[in-house]
Amino acid sequence: MKVGELLLDGRWVQRSDPASWFTAVLRSRPFLDSLGPAERPRWDRLVQGQAASPLWASYVDAAPVADRTWRRLRATKAAFDPDGISQLTALLEAQIPSVERLAEPIVQALLEGADVILTGRVADPSMFLAPLMYEFGWATDDWNLLGKGTVIGHLLECAGQITGGYFADPDYKTVPNLAHLGFPLAEVSENGDAIITKVDRSGGLITRATCTEQLLYEIEDPARYLTPDVIADFSAVSFADDGVDRIRVSGGGGKPRPDTLRVSVGYHDGYVGEAQISYAGPGAMARAKLAEQILRERLLIHDLKELRFAFIGVNSILEGRLAEAECEPYEIRLRVVGRSDSKQAASLVPREVEALYTNGPAGGGGVVGSTKETIGINSLLIPREWVSYQIRCGVS
Repeated sequence: MKVGELLLDGRWVQRSDPASWFTAVLRSRPFLDSLGPAERPRWDRLVQGQAASPLWASYVDAAPVADRTWRRLRATKAAFDPDGISQLTALLEAQIPSVERLAEPIVQALLEGADVILTGRVADPSMFLAPLMYEFGWATDDWNLLGKGTVIGHLLECAGQITGGYFADPDYKTVPNLAHLGFPLAEVSENGDAIITKVDRSGGLITRATCTEQLLYEIEDPARYLTPDVIADFSAVSFADDGVDRIRVSGGGGKPRPDTLRVSVGYHDGYVGEAQISYAGPGAMARAKLAEQILRERLLIHDLKELRFAFIGVNSILEGRLAEAECEPYEIRLRVVGRSDSKQAASLVPREVEALYTNGPAGGGGVVGSTKETIGINSLLIPREWVSYQIRCGVS
């Protein structure tokens, strides 16, 4: 699940107590206490994306945590919410819309002197573009510079992914000290060129290969990468070595931004029951297949919209001939998933799998199961003018 969808799911789950999700995350992150001593901070500004709850509620609830963390800094904290999507919300009763926002409100909060900024759902590269727009005074319609800034934001948005995370492949692509992966830094020039590097003596690596893989990550048309701020052009981006763990980034550009904004809409989509059971030793696969047959007969008579079976390690990812094992596995784990509009019907999946202990093939073990509400996600486009922003500031 992507970050935006994950946070939308969190917002749905916490809808009865909207600020609790943010506060729990804030309190669980020890890095906040290491930002700097009270007398002389080692940091400048902090922009924190927060899509899972109404922002001002999060601001108020998180203030005691922030006050403790940024003790004598007397930091100005700003929170902004879109307050112009009431038309959409009215059309989507009992559903939660989350607008993918742009950089401009963050820039405005920085101009107003905020040191700590809590935002709602913001497009990933926009979180990095906004400080560049503020620092260098880039205009909101300088599409070439906004495109270059978006390139930098896209390279940084997945953090450790550009320093070797999601890159390592033993014997092919070796990443040193991956257990202590360092996060990336960008040294950006006013013309939009940058050097991508990382914290000294940290794990991982920065190479043209890691940068290239991240540049192509989640890209359909490199010449038309749509964001709320600009349609970025990645087609002319180039990478050059600039020392150990230092890659120079140049090129890129942009075209006028889209007339619409993307909205992710979360809605109740029934329930999912899931369970797993293992078999091992001679005949493990035959016993697992017998368990599947038994479960099909027991579950198909119930109100399940969808029922899926998979043998983990054999066909849970690949299917058909590609998944056929050359030899009989000595151990196998059967996974069963069922969807239903009824929570009671979905809960039969883990119940029936557990029943296999004494009412199924020999030697089953390690049963785990759960029944959860399903949050469906749909994306749609709305006119940009439907969305406005309200920036609220306070001083700790």
